[in-house]
Amino acid sequence: MVLRLLLYILIFGAIYFGIRKILRDWKQRFADIDKATRERDLNERKRPGVVELKRDHDGVFRPGDKADSDKSDKQDKG
Repeated sequence: MVLRLLLYILIFGAIYFGIRKILRDWKQRFADIDKATRERDLNERKRPGVVELKRDHDGVFRPGDKADSDKSDKQDKG
């Protein structure tokens, strides 16, 4: 009886710690993907042809200010 109980405890412990490790690995992998995506977005934002959009009072996204649109116009012409 005691051997059976120890066997069950061992099996459930292995399953529990295995699931915890899998979840921890997935969480870290998703965090790495999010970090890489954020870095890529920040690098893309630095490019000269990118126009930053702002939400207008009516809820439509439009270029934020004249400087942003001028920046992209200069790149198109030059």
